[in-house]
Amino acid sequence: MLVAVAKQYSEITDRLRRFIEDQQMFFVGTAARDGRVNVSPKGLDSLRILSPTRVVWLNGTGSGNETAAHLLDVPRMTIMFCSFVREPLILRAYGTARAVHPGDADWAELAALFPPLLGARNIFVLDVDLVQTSCGYGVPLYEYVDQRELMNSWATKKGEEGLREYQQKHNLISLDGLPTGLPH
Repeated sequence: MLVAVAKQYSEITDRLRRFIEDQQMFFVGTAARDGRVNVSPKGLDSLRILSPTRVVWLNGTGSGNETAAHLLDVPRMTIMFCSFVREPLILRAYGTARAVHPGDADWAELAALFPPLLGARNIFVLDVDLVQTSCGYGVPLYEYVDQRELMNSWATKKGEEGLREYQQKHNLISLDGLPTGLPH
């Protein structure tokens, strides 16, 4: 799948879907109108392609909740996939996104798409309006070893009540003081 120049698509083709499904990690980029841009690496079994124009990913409890805050201000998101093995390729999916939180009407349906994740706090739905591939020739080769188990271990030690307390303390407001939409 060598690509020397950028190519644009209006949707995720079958070939691009296979590429995405082969990746062990992806990056999410969001920004509010003002403040910091957030780029966050994601892994685990946390992404699903629902259609050629819709992607969802499950987000666990973390130190911040920038993505959710940014989407409340400006609902744009970019997800980037990058091959670190075999053929070099970068794929970006651009679009409009929204956060779904526990208790929202479509939470249960979307959460059922993923293995259980203790501390799951958001599911992000991206409606894709552009997909772009580029060469990735400057990306180094890395060997995938395994997914880390640290998030699950940390969440298990915290327990459900500890996770709720952590989210209330650390995940309700972004770095720039924006609300994240996480229920109080």
